[in-house]
Amino acid sequence: MKITSREYGELVKKHSPNSSIVKDTFNAFWIGGLICVLGQLIRNGWTAAGLEEDPAGTATSMTLVFLGALLTGIGVYDRIARKAGAGTIVPITGFANAVVSPAMEFRTEGLVMGLSAKMFVIAGPVLVYGIGASVLYGLIYWLIHGI
Repeated sequence: MKITSREYGELVKKHSPNSSIVKDTFNAFWIGGLICVLGQLIRNGWTAAGLEEDPAGTATSMTLVFLGALLTGIGVYDRIARKAGAGTIVPITGFANAVVSPAMEFRTEGLVMGLSAKMFVIAGPVLVYGIGASVLYGLIYWLIHGI
């Protein structure tokens, strides 16, 4: 069956579910906010356990990444993401999900060519451009202000 690009577009539009921008935005806002509240509670717990501000922030980030990876691994994060959409991408837990999801999907292809090679398919470009931008910023800062 040969169809034109326009016919294909109409077919996709016909069979795609409609989404409410207001509802989707509201869900992203409250669920993303809830993840951030959880992060603040974890940080408060680390400071109550005796960590100072900076180490508590680091421990909080590590805890949230661990929880995001764990929830992705057991299939819970995807169910939350279906409801929250972008609300689960923005917090640091979204980074953990972006690393773990492809690794799980390609694990059947082996440890090297599957799990290891595909782990950073989604998060890799973010890391590359983030690190590249920070190096460029550092060079510019160094050129302007010196050592």
